[in-house]
Amino acid sequence: MNTFTAMEITSSGLAAQRVRLNTISGNLANAQTTRTAEGGPYKRRDPVFQSAEVKPEDFEGLIDDEGSERERELAQNMQGVLVTDIVKDKAPPRMEYNPDHPDADARGYVAMPNVNTVEEMVNMISASRSYEAGVTMMQTIKGMGRKAITIGR
Repeated sequence: MNTFTAMEITSSGLAAQRVRLNTISGNLANAQTTRTAEGGPYKRRDPVFQSAEVKPEDFEGLIDDEGSERERELAQNMQGVLVTDIVKDKAPPRMEYNPDHPDADARGYVAMPNVNTVEEMVNMISASRSYEAGVTMMQTIKGMGRKAITIGR
């Protein structure tokens, strides 16, 4: 694998985690939104990740004719990541008793978003650490590239 391929794969992970962080932020920002344009309370959203296969032709010329079979197999099975969709959680809204709320029903219950702020904060920490790991990987790849350049001097 060359430096640019490693950077492309790492950057796909960084982009996916950025979308995840933005989605979590939206969930937290709307944790109390009881009225949306679609009607009803806000529904929690989640990004859907999918592995993105890197095409073997992307590696032409990167492995010489004498490259091992294992190197060829690795090059043909490299995966990045894509966000294919952002889906709404199908869990029902949380019913909260608050008869003074303008959206309360006849019994005094308000349909609240199905967002658990504690769970969202845990997800945010996880996404943030995944993003940090990707940044560290990118810095490592750049450092390796710099060292490779100095070897030739």
